[in-house]
Amino acid sequence: MTPVTFALPGDIDAKTGGTIYDKAVIEALRAMGRPVAHLALPGSFPFPPDADMDAALHALRALPPDRPVIIDGLAFGALATEALSGVRAPLVSMTHHPLGLETGLAPDAARHLLQREAANLALARHVIVPSPHTARILAGDFGVPQGKISIAAPGFAPPDPVRAPIDPPLILAVGLLAPRKGHDVLINALLALTDLRWQAVIAGGAHDPATAGALAAQAAPLGDRLRFAGRMEQRALSDLYRQATLFALATRYEGYGMVFGEALLHGLPIVTCAAGAVPETVPQGTGILVPVDDALAFADALRRLLTDAGLQRRMADAATAAGHALPQWTHTAAVFARALDTL
Repeated sequence: MTPVTFALPGDIDAKTGGTIYDKAVIEALRAMGRPVAHLALPGSFPFPPDADMDAALHALRALPPDRPVIIDGLAFGALATEALSGVRAPLVSMTHHPLGLETGLAPDAARHLLQREAANLALARHVIVPSPHTARILAGDFGVPQGKISIAAPGFAPPDPVRAPIDPPLILAVGLLAPRKGHDVLINALLALTDLRWQAVIAGGAHDPATAGALAAQAAPLGDRLRFAGRMEQRALSDLYRQATLFALATRYEGYGMVFGEALLHGLPIVTCAAGAVPETVPQGTGILVPVDDALAFADALRRLLTDAGLQRRMADAATAAGHALPQWTHTAAVFARALDTL
């Protein structure tokens, strides 16, 4: 089996979808018997200071030419192109979603990232993505040949059979406190539902202190009906999924959206937005998808599920069935292995 290096920025134990994906792939490839070395890059990507950029490129240039390196897209799309072209190891990009499509970027920053990522993808021997949506974006907008792209959908643990919904019904959202996750839209929707019985929890670390502060101020009128739980360990988060009645995330864009798979594993109906790969990730019948940034439509969808027990039960049954059909990490790693062995 071809040995490989997996380079990713920041803490490998960080509770973000991309890092959880990368770590699980590393572990699954090793379990298959493939030698995988983890190369930690500075955590400041995609906007590293010069010293971090130099350190990352120095580490990549030191890799041997006969050992492919998979570079997480958070770094791959932002590395200096000319220097990246000097890396001897065969380059593989793990592109979760294009960096320039992140919500809240200044136009110049978005344009810079899109141009640099397109140039860097041209250097890659292969590109791995988590969804057909991301594959279409890279082929159509970035000029990546379709034959150079492999789709490796995330894997998941077996479905959780434990359901322990609490009263009042718990609306659960999981995602970093970042503009792209649309928590501000969810809060506006909840402000329109104060006539109903519910409680809500948003679980996720504060990616940006300014965003976290703005969300806390926005949610103040809801009092203790809405709780920000911060970054949570897996056991505590699993308990919240078990206690929830429905899952809600007003995301503005997802390259896949692993939290939706987690919701399906727990049999939760989903309210979210028809953004990016979400319509492919959330199967029909398992939830309600509304337009991006439409807080009134989001509130209406939540109201329907909170007040229509029959609809809630049908969607929960559909979510449970979809959760049983999700792939495991061995399937994801097998896609990586096939791609590596063709280099």
